[in-house]
Amino acid sequence: MRSEELHETLLPKRLALPIFASDPLSSVAYATQEILLVLTLGGMAYLHFTPWIAAAVVALMAVVVLSYRQVVHAYPSGGGSYEVVSQNLGASAGLVVAASLLVDYVMTVAVSVASGVDNIISAVPELAGHRVGMAVGFVALLTAVNLRGVRESGQAFAAPTYLFIAGVLIMVITGLLRYAFGHAPVSESAGFGITPDPRDAGLAGFALIMLCLRAFSSGCTALTGVEAISNGVPAFRKPKSRNAAATMSIMGTIAVAMFIGVTTLALVAKVHITDDSCRLTGLTGDCGAYTQRTVIAQLAAAVLGGERSFGFYFVQAATALVLVLAANTAFNGFPLLASILAQHRYLPRQLHNRGDRLAFSNGIIALALAAGLLLWFYRADVTSLIHLYILGVFTSFTLSQTGMVRHWNRELRDEADPAARRRGLTARIINATGAVVTGLVLVIVLATKFTQGAWLAVVAAVVLWVTMRGIRRHYDAVAAELAVTDPHAELVRPSRVVGVVLISTLHKPTLRALAYARAFRPDRLEALTVSVDREETRTLQQQWAELDVDVPLRVIDSPYREITRPVVEYVRSIRRDSPRDVVGVFIPEYVVGHWWEHLLHNQSALWLKSRLLFTPGVMVTSVPWQLTSSSRADHPARRAPGATRRGEPAPVPQHHRTADDDRARP
Repeated sequence: MRSEELHETLLPKRLALPIFASDPLSSVAYATQEILLVLTLGGMAYLHFTPWIAAAVVALMAVVVLSYRQVVHAYPSGGGSYEVVSQNLGASAGLVVAASLLVDYVMTVAVSVASGVDNIISAVPELAGHRVGMAVGFVALLTAVNLRGVRESGQAFAAPTYLFIAGVLIMVITGLLRYAFGHAPVSESAGFGITPDPRDAGLAGFALIMLCLRAFSSGCTALTGVEAISNGVPAFRKPKSRNAAATMSIMGTIAVAMFIGVTTLALVAKVHITDDSCRLTGLTGDCGAYTQRTVIAQLAAAVLGGERSFGFYFVQAATALVLVLAANTAFNGFPLLASILAQHRYLPRQLHNRGDRLAFSNGIIALALAAGLLLWFYRADVTSLIHLYILGVFTSFTLSQTGMVRHWNRELRDEADPAARRRGLTARIINATGAVVTGLVLVIVLATKFTQGAWLAVVAAVVLWVTMRGIRRHYDAVAAELAVTDPHAELVRPSRVVGVVLISTLHKPTLRALAYARAFRPDRLEALTVSVDREETRTLQQQWAELDVDVPLRVIDSPYREITRPVVEYVRSIRRDSPRDVVGVFIPEYVVGHWWEHLLHNQSALWLKSRLLFTPGVMVTSVPWQLTSSSRADHPARRAPGATRRGEPAPVPQHHRTADDDRARP
């Protein structure tokens, strides 16, 4: 796609919702489960805290959604939390947010895909042994679809997201209606008891508070990905801010409704789930071999007609799909944020480039590699991965809302219109509330998850922060070094130009290199060969004399059979004798069409170029000679990705080639 076609990739709200909100929407599938898993550490006695913890999560989500609506309107350029914090709290604080979000985007992919695989295994337990392979395969599939472009990925992922929403809402409404009419659904685990973990039995006082706070922090996974819309405002159709804010409101409403419904239904159906199946009482057979179904799977079976019903498989398929596709939120957020950071010189510039389909291809591939390695290392286990999750989200939440408070303070100082001041004061109250609440949650998350694995996410964010600062220092140092201070001094012509053509054998590529070098009309031109075999050198000198080449041939003896060092030393000697001279080194090279031919040719030339490039005052020129096999690489069917973007014309088929085409070929 041409750069001018970027407007064609902009998204309407119906596509933006599944692209940017699939993560918080899909979190409903495991947020309730994470609360129950923590509370059942103390046995069944603490499950009555579930409604209160769920209510706290809902209140927090409402505050965060309202707060980010302010961000969308105030900063529509797409930087989201990073831009807010950088402009209001400084560059270092902005990098803290950026590092936290980048780490959390990687975790989003890993947790979402692993949870999706869990739900597939709940429907088909025989696939449990292929967990890691399935997870990595799904990441590869998501990468391929996202490389096709933002709009294409939205069209591919819209249906599963809407099917999931419909399936969960139908399940919740059906289950609650059955409960209202006296036929409450009963989950498959309702008859099981739970033996408390010995470390968490009989908790009271502060220990009980810590257990509830830990359950709350686990339930806060429902908020992951909420900020993605604020990062993706430029991808919306105009009016961008209004459409993004509306999409965020729709996302918040649907997510809250589904979370409340699933949590209520889990309590009604008496779902009992624990981190270790051997703590379930009433099991028959080997407890270690028993596979617990997810909360969503148990509810679907209880409400929609059993584990063999169409409704059960529909909900499980939709849940598994949307959990896998929830990673798409990160596949849109991570590359966009990385592109902005690269533009600000905190990450390599390649991450700012768009690919063939106007997607940030390098960022997509980097995210896929990081998430794939994480899934492989943790064996795609949700329980292990979840402890590394959501820390970065609440870091960005807290700092961005604090930054928005400062933003409104600055706006209100210069605002005289009473209506605008009222709007600003209301917005400041919303953001201040968000900053306080999310700051408290951040402390809770750190306190309850740090020793369970969250420390690794903290370390990763710190390492990334230091790395980005180092990259910025490097780019700044290079820019300062390359800045033009005296253009007249830089434009002074060299006193002489010395041309050196490197030769090993007298053949067509050699003669082409000589002809090309002579076309530059250097003040002095000579051919240079290194003698590692005296017989071959004598043959070359004899051929040189017989052909009467009017360029002097200089032979450098190399008793230790080296080629690179003698050439480099000779070129440096020219510079030592005349520091104002410029040396142009011409190297004949073969152009080949097969990958394995690269192993057979040009190795000496590559090594020579790599050494000569570090020599001041030396210009290295490759003179290509196309071998017959190179024509295969120019065939239309073998053109590499990006050929159109790089300006490579489609080759003319042989039977359409004219005499003019042949004369025009180099």
